[in-house]
Amino acid sequence: MALFPVQGIVEGDFVVVLVPVDDTDPMTVVAEKIAYHGIGKRVAPQDRPLKVRWNGTVLADDSTIAGLGCAPMDVLEVLYA
Repeated sequence: MALFPVQGIVEGDFVVVLVPVDDTDPMTVVAEKIAYHGIGKRVAPQDRPLKVRWNGTVLADDSTIAGLGCAPMDVLEVLYA
């Protein structure tokens, strides 16, 4: 377990935020940590699950930062599935 800095943005938002995540957090948790900063503030909430996209690929819910080979400060996008 180690804190890992990523840049995050919610689809439809215009603000990129710096979010510390744990390198062993599943993508469901990473999505919630990023979404906290935009959904309900600048992006309307929806009744659909959140997904994380990295380098154009939507990631599996159980994948982790440590398992992806993500670099610090990489941009992760959160979107509704």
